[in-house]
Amino acid sequence: MATQEPSPPSSMESNKPGFPKKILGNKLEDKHLCNCCHNILRRPFQAQCGHRFCSYCFNRTVSNGPQKCNACIKEDIFEEPTSILKQGCAFPDNAVRREVENLLAVCINESCTWKGSIKEYEQNHEGKCEFMIIPCPSCKERIRFNEQERHNERECPERTLNCKYCKEPFHFKNIKAHDEICPKYPMICEGCAKKKIPREKYVDHIKFCSKFRTPCRFHVVGCDMSVEKEKIHDHERAYAYEHLNLLLHYIMGMKVSMEGLQPQGLEIAGHKLVELQQSLRELEARVSQLSTTSGPPVQGAAASSSSSSSGPPGPPVSAPLPPPPTLAPTLSVSTSFTPLPSSVGAALELQLHSEKTKVAELGRRCTELEVKSGTFENVVCVLNREVERFATTMEASNRQHKLDQDKIEALSNKVRQLERTVGLKDLTVAEMEGRLREMSATTFDGVFVWRISDFAKKRQDAIAGRAPAMFSPAFYTSKYGYKMCLRIYLNGDGTGRGSHLSLFFVVMRGLSDALLKWPFNQKVTLMLLDQSNREHIIDAFRPDVTSSSFQRPVSEMNIASGCPLFCPLSKLDTKNSYIRDDTIFIKAIVDLTGL
Repeated sequence: MATQEPSPPSSMESNKPGFPKKILGNKLEDKHLCNCCHNILRRPFQAQCGHRFCSYCFNRTVSNGPQKCNACIKEDIFEEPTSILKQGCAFPDNAVRREVENLLAVCINESCTWKGSIKEYEQNHEGKCEFMIIPCPSCKERIRFNEQERHNERECPERTLNCKYCKEPFHFKNIKAHDEICPKYPMICEGCAKKKIPREKYVDHIKFCSKFRTPCRFHVVGCDMSVEKEKIHDHERAYAYEHLNLLLHYIMGMKVSMEGLQPQGLEIAGHKLVELQQSLRELEARVSQLSTTSGPPVQGAAASSSSSSSGPPGPPVSAPLPPPPTLAPTLSVSTSFTPLPSSVGAALELQLHSEKTKVAELGRRCTELEVKSGTFENVVCVLNREVERFATTMEASNRQHKLDQDKIEALSNKVRQLERTVGLKDLTVAEMEGRLREMSATTFDGVFVWRISDFAKKRQDAIAGRAPAMFSPAFYTSKYGYKMCLRIYLNGDGTGRGSHLSLFFVVMRGLSDALLKWPFNQKVTLMLLDQSNREHIIDAFRPDVTSSSFQRPVSEMNIASGCPLFCPLSKLDTKNSYIRDDTIFIKAIVDLTGL
């Protein structure tokens, strides 16, 4: 009689609530449910009131002190102190535990076909199902357990990669940002089209590249052409007229800005001219007044002087005297007049001539300024027309630039979309290439030779733990026969770790498994071939039909079974004929007797 297998250790008894109801393969009974979490009992405890709880649920309930039993309250049978839950008032219900552990269970994960008892589910399947949905620890995306390795290597946006140029690590999502700053990223010279120039040397390259296009030296005055360095002088000779025209406009603009104060100078000169003209009029008025005042008395005095000197002295003449009214005024004027010295008149005439000269000079200068002002006004009109034309051109250029930017953005979006499409295609191509390699290496007669190249490097990877195991391509006993592969540990596994090369045989899930006889019971021979054909290392075994390794696979492949002590590593470390050109050959032969 078979003995009851022991239950999982007590370390598991209080760290999980009950089993989900969905795993039960037959009818659910209320006595198998926890009165706290309402799931299937896990390590059931029975309280003194008769209700059952999971060990985890009971300990959590009483962790904060005695509590009332909610089941008793719900069934209206609450009674103190029987219905009070507390530490020490419950005992493990082993009878119900055995009942629960023997219930039929199925896996609740989609696509998983596992079946067994709840006890087997807890021991061998719970938390280990390949179809279990788990969150990725990096990006938190929910993935299947058996897809975790592929997700971490190919799909996770948070995975870390090493730059193939500078070898620095970076996150996959930052790949474009890293390419923008990578000092070793290959650049292409826009001039000579030289490729693979590291970004850190690109600036030095374009300094001396004769084909690189650089702005014209006259770009500061408006020349917007870019010319190859070796053709700069040809460009300057060909466009000398345009450069001089741009230079003229630039200088005229500067001159206008520098003579911006000219209207103020004209206004000051006009004011000064008005003042001088006023002074001139005042001087002319004074001279005119003086001339008018001194003219008649001088003539009267001369007449009286001549008459007194020509007549002889004697008695008074009997000539009639002038009437008194006329004499009186004449005597009055002659008595009040003081003759002007001749030097004063000369001085006034000199001052008047000097002022007239100044007025004439100022008039000439004003005329010249008016001519210059007219010339500048014409220049300003021409420049205004040029500015208006330039503004129109700029507006048209801005509109065209905006259209170009929209086109560039649309093209950039298309490029990004194409990059994503190409990336997906690359993955598809890589997968197809892998499948083609597997198909090219596949055999259908139960005999398979596995060539392992770069043996030294792969063994070092195994020793360092980077790739401890390797799987061979699949092979078959026939076209519709068993699907198998080999698994090798170049630094050993289990009891052979570090001392032996371990070689295992793996039964894989195939498309024709439903037509085959299970468990797999064919003799398997494993060989490490001597490339001198003298002494092969051979080991053979017949499968243990009770082992899960040879049952019909429910996942991608069964647990490997084989020879952990297949070949001592010491044989491979010394001079031998098993390794040639850093390559070894493994051969597997499956006996087809009875198939």
